[in-house]
Amino acid sequence: MWFFPFLKGMGIGASLIMAIGSQNAFVLSSALRKQHAFVIASVCVLIDVALIFSGVLGLGALISAAPMLIVLASYFGAAFLFVYGALAFRRAFSPQGMAATSVKTMTVTAAIATTTALSLLNPHVYLDTVVLLGSIGGQLPDNQPIWFALGASVASALWFLTLVVGGKVLAPWFNSDKSWQKLDILVGSTMWLIALLLLASTF
Repeated sequence: MWFFPFLKGMGIGASLIMAIGSQNAFVLSSALRKQHAFVIASVCVLIDVALIFSGVLGLGALISAAPMLIVLASYFGAAFLFVYGALAFRRAFSPQGMAATSVKTMTVTAAIATTTALSLLNPHVYLDTVVLLGSIGGQLPDNQPIWFALGASVASALWFLTLVVGGKVLAPWFNSDKSWQKLDILVGSTMWLIALLLLASTF
């Protein structure tokens, strides 16, 4: 029966996808600043769907057998997150960089590239969506792995859509420089914390 593996994939997928902080912070920040939030969320969903189905279809075993790939992703991911976090802190403590109207508009190409880097350079994405979801869904009988993967994919789509809508709803609250300063400090702190955790995981 398709319904139970679908719900199982949706529940487990949601619990893992909601915990990937760098993606969430970037999507929410982009939604608040009205900078290609839907495009960014769509890229996140497409990457998640590709990784989820790859894991369920067997890619998780390959990644588990090549731990050096995770280590390399950790180093590159940490470096990228440190740089992105530094840019957020620079906006937060620059009088000209706080308000949404004064932030340089990001091009669609830059938005897609940044989203892709934030997603694919985070090894937790592979460990959660490919290895963990792949190992759980891949063990199901018959065609249940596909329904499991579909459920996890739907969870991803709903979550990132929620972030986009939530950002639009919260936007009126960000009508002062102080609000944007707090947001950028939160984003920068999130990025740096995840970067430190990535580096710590390699030791």
